Amino acid sequence: PPGIRAAARARTRSRPAPVTDVAKLCVCDLLVAQCDVNCCCDSDCSAADFSLFTTCSVPIVTGDSRLCSQKAAIYSLDVEADPPERIFKLIDQVNPSIFCIHATNYKQALSFSSPEMPASENFDQLLKQFGNPSFSAEPDSWNMNTDAPNPSDANETYRYKYGVPIQTVDAFLRLPSPVVSSWCSDVNPAGFLVNQATKCTRSVSVEKCGNIQAVSMLFYINSSILAVNITVQSIVVQSLNGMRTLLNGSDVLRLPLILDELCINIVLGVSYHITYTDAGEIIEAAASFVLGAINKEVLSIQQSFEISFTQVNTKPVPLSGNPGYVVGLPIRAGFRPQGYPFPVEILFAALVLNTNKYSQLTILQSTSNQDCLAAQGTRTPILFGYNMISGCKLRITADMKCQPLTQTLLDLLKGQSFPEYVASFGNSQAQDVLDWVPITHLHTSEQRIYNTFQSSCQIPVSLEIEVKWTKYGSLVNPQARIVNVTATITTTTAKQLPSGRERTIPIISSVVFTDISSPAEPGYKAWPTINAKLPFDFFFPFV
Repeated sequence: PPGIRAAARARTRSRPAPVTDVAKLCVCDLLVAQCDVNCCCDSDCSAADFSLFTTCSVPIVTGDSRLCSQKAAIYSLDVEADPPERIFKLIDQVNPSIFCIHATNYKQALSFSSPEMPASENFDQLLKQFGNPSFSAEPDSWNMNTDAPNPSDANETYRYKYGVPIQTVDAFLRLPSPVVSSWCSDVNPAGFLVNQATKCTRSVSVEKCGNIQAVSMLFYINSSILAVNITVQSIVVQSLNGMRTLLNGSDVLRLPLILDELCINIVLGVSYHITYTDAGEIIEAAASFVLGAINKEVLSIQQSFEISFTQVNTKPVPLSGNPGYVVGLPIRAGFRPQGYPFPVEILFAALVLNTNKYSQLTILQSTSNQDCLAAQGTRTPILFGYNMISGCKLRITADMKCQPLTQTLLDLLKGQSFPEYVASFGNSQAQDVLDWVPITHLHTSEQRIYNTFQSSCQIPVSLEIEVKWTKYGSLVNPQARIVNVTATITTTTAKQLPSGRERTIPIISSVVFTDISSPAEPGYKAWPTINAKLPFDFFFPFV
């Protein structure tokens, strides 16, 4: 009857909260307001009852064994006590499995809800809720936390923290990536301020290309980031032979279409660009697409995905790898701001990267006339993995002053603002303090003597930069990481030069990259060895 169904729904909505405290859980407590025999966790049992127990029928009570860390209630009997008494301990257990649940944040899964039975009164409502191809598995009666914010009610003032998945109206912003194999998985959420670049393989066919959501532009821009719509920034069309053409208008949605045994307008690449404020609010989201075509012979395509972030009213700093350095890209560098010391968190958050326009480590750039004074201010970036050497010739006379010339040569070799720190990774951010390596400065002196000044003068003649790097991470895909940078200034002694005479001195800058990785011996894994002996009878009676 309708009255009974209404009462059942009311009981479902007002069910008690699930018990998750293991100290209050007791699976052997079967009798109401009575002590169960040998049930050491029964709250109805008194000390006199425990003294009559012979054992604990349930010696340990735990929660979900799939949790990474959980509480465990241990029950035992001290039979040596007079009278015997119960012993209770509450300990922490750690799950050794790498596939474990960190936290049970889905509270609705801790209890069961009685399903609503179809009837003439509620059939239309159930059909509307569950009759679609996809539906929510959470009825309204499951919403136990009425104070929690609803993502659909969120607006542009939602503030993110680093690494938090970017929410959309229906779920999260997807950034497809390979998981176990090279095939694309669409469940990888994009994290806030986490620059990513992925490539994966997608199964396609000309006959079904119109029904595959992941090759359509609509799949990547249909869901807005809360109150911020994803706009199309640019569209590049790639032909079958690989030639790419930038389309003039990007406001037209191009969906997959079968044309002359070809499927055109399929998505080959998506690049998201997110603009945010210093408070962590996303204010703009744009997507750039690469569309292509396939014929009947193509059974799979490779898709590339990328996401980058830029703070509003700031200029983006180009990266040199993600995460490790890429050979041929500039080394990123910077120095501490004025007014140091600050707290560590503020120090690198306010890091000033103004060695040059793109925050790079640079050296003197050679010119065609080899004149040092003409080349002053001309710099070239140091490219990772490339040993470099450059130089010029300085023509000096006897009437030149020592101190101004020394400062001029230092500015020539090191530039106007030589950085203090170098990024250890190609994508190191300013706020990541441990990702920046301080540059070590050394000075050496040559035995060579130039007859130049009326009295001896130490002038710098060369700058040698040594960059030590190592392979970091997996042996399958190692990442280049800079661990040490040394800048060595070499000076020489110049003495008196006869009046009217001139002398030309070579000025040299060089960069050397040294790989200090420790390779494993062929045929062996790079595990540490243990110098220990087994007992003589360890394998007894076997040999």
